[in-house]
Amino acid sequence: MFGWAITFLIVALIAAILGFGGVAAFAVDAAKIVFFVAIVLFVISAIVGLIRGRSPRMP
Repeated sequence: MFGWAITFLIVALIAAILGFGGVAAFAVDAAKIVFFVAIVLFVISAIVGLIRGRSPRMP
């Protein structure tokens, strides 16, 4: 997911340099949304991982 956020950020930077303000604004907004969704999913998976823990291995 962070890869998508970085992709949108690069698209926004290129669009801003070339003068496409609308495209740049959309790409920045999309990058922000993808980034925050990735952070939320990471936190949820970290909490679930801590709650479940690891089961002991049987030899």
